[in-house]
Amino acid sequence: MAMDVGGAKGGVKSDINVTPLVDVMLVLLIIMMIIAPLLQKGVPVTLPTATNSADKPETQDQTVVGVTPDGQFWVNGVQVPDADVVEYATLINDAAGHLLSVINDILDISKIQSGKYTLDSREVS
Repeated sequence: MAMDVGGAKGGVKSDINVTPLVDVMLVLLIIMMIIAPLLQKGVPVTLPTATNSADKPETQDQTVVGVTPDGQFWVNGVQVPDADVVEYATLINDAAGHLLSVINDILDISKIQSGKYTLDSREVS
């Protein structure tokens, strides 16, 4: 294989060397020829089935809160007057804080039961 380093006047030749380009394109072509039939056939996947796929029944215990794009506040499908929005938002925030506290306590108990945390017994005076 001959290599041409410069032109007739000794300058640098600016033509691209196509041999590596052809090599890469052939490898990509072979890869695509191997993978294309696999994509059409697919790979068998066994997906787990959910045991709790039933819809949650709507009860009176649920609270649905909504805020429209224009800033109207709705609780359980009833629009809240602007004067009561702060009171409702405070009640919802307090309830969420209590719920978060209960969830954190449950997570701490599960960590203790799993052995991730250990408890030291000490006398309290």
